[in-house]
Amino acid sequence: MTENELTRRRYLQGAAGVGATLAAAGCTGGSGGGEGESTATNELEVLHAWTGGDGKKAVENLISTWNEEHPDIDSNFKAIGGGANQNLKSVLNTRFSNDDPPSAFQDWPGKNFARYEGVLGDISSVWEGDGGLAEAHVDRAAQICKQDGTYHAVPIGSHRLNCLFYNVSVVEEAGVDPDSLTSASKLLDAMDTVASETDKVPLAHGMKAPWTTLQLWGAVMLSVGGFDDYMTFVNEGGAKSSVTEAFEVTKTMLSDYIEEGAASTGFTGANQMIMDGEAAFIHQGNWAAGAFRNKSDFAYDEDWGFKTFPGTEGMYTFHTDAFLYPSNNPSPEATETWMEFVGSKEAQVAFNKFKGSIPTRTDVSKDEFGPYLQETIDDFAAADEYPPTLAHGLAVVPGKMSDLKGALTSDFTGPYNVESATDKFVSTVQA
Repeated sequence: MTENELTRRRYLQGAAGVGATLAAAGCTGGSGGGEGESTATNELEVLHAWTGGDGKKAVENLISTWNEEHPDIDSNFKAIGGGANQNLKSVLNTRFSNDDPPSAFQDWPGKNFARYEGVLGDISSVWEGDGGLAEAHVDRAAQICKQDGTYHAVPIGSHRLNCLFYNVSVVEEAGVDPDSLTSASKLLDAMDTVASETDKVPLAHGMKAPWTTLQLWGAVMLSVGGFDDYMTFVNEGGAKSSVTEAFEVTKTMLSDYIEEGAASTGFTGANQMIMDGEAAFIHQGNWAAGAFRNKSDFAYDEDWGFKTFPGTEGMYTFHTDAFLYPSNNPSPEATETWMEFVGSKEAQVAFNKFKGSIPTRTDVSKDEFGPYLQETIDDFAAADEYPPTLAHGLAVVPGKMSDLKGALTSDFTGPYNVESATDKFVSTVQA
């Protein structure tokens, strides 16, 4: 069996969530040599899934900045949208299976690397040594871009997940003070007040895909169980009583306070309800604020507001967008230049100020960003704990994340069987 046949097999098994470690010598190097290896070209081909919402303007600004700085590099940026990155993953599956990797692609680092076992290359050259990216980026961002001592990715920015956004007019009409919401129970009381005092939806929540509910459950788990129980759950499937309580609270939110038709609503549709004044609250990552920023007549602190998800004060639920570096790279020199650019000040400002995320570099001036992101930068620096996101590949490996989503679909969002959902969550992580 050739090296590339081994590589194809590893990727397909990783993408299916098998989770077995199948590394073999020579399959995770840089552009390297070997039979059947991709032929080096001068074209940089980068795949991403930012085709709408907060991401479209951000990636367009990133690409424009790249083209201004590197007009000599022939570049081909391909946007593959839809399906919460699933369409992009499907394209990557095919490309890697056919020994046809792109130069780089957008995805999450951390435990999500298991999805690409055997097909990621070594990009340590841009991280290490004098002037390398490691000197400029926060250590936690650097570490999740590394696996077994080798760097496979460069972060473009960090998202925060324990966020609660609200429409100022709606909460004022209801007589709710967002600053008073310091626990999950107080948030439920506020939702009840919105329901009784207004004709607005208390909680905008798209359920078209299960990731939004997994993400909400994760925020509630942090709120009711705290950092220690959350980490006990994601690391070993423990803290069962807190898992149950989180399901009970989430059940109340979804059965009593979300919009009709939520089952066919996606994230962008739910977020639009906040912008249109149809709903009071939404839990999302701070990419929601990227969409708010791109609406010209929707100002922070006047039309929309933010608070840390009640009960998670002092925490920053950590999430990172990154570009990953394939082995057998078709354009190694151009790709290395791209990866250096992704980690630069210029790229991180160009992208994050529109995406609703913040740089992972420590030397970017806050003046480049609006007031909300400036607050987020301060919170990132001052947080006591940084729990990894559950719904985006940092807390659990892809196969387990997929199984957690499946448990939500079969046992929770509809039947709201708390006991069965709890058992499946615990057994999935323990497996």
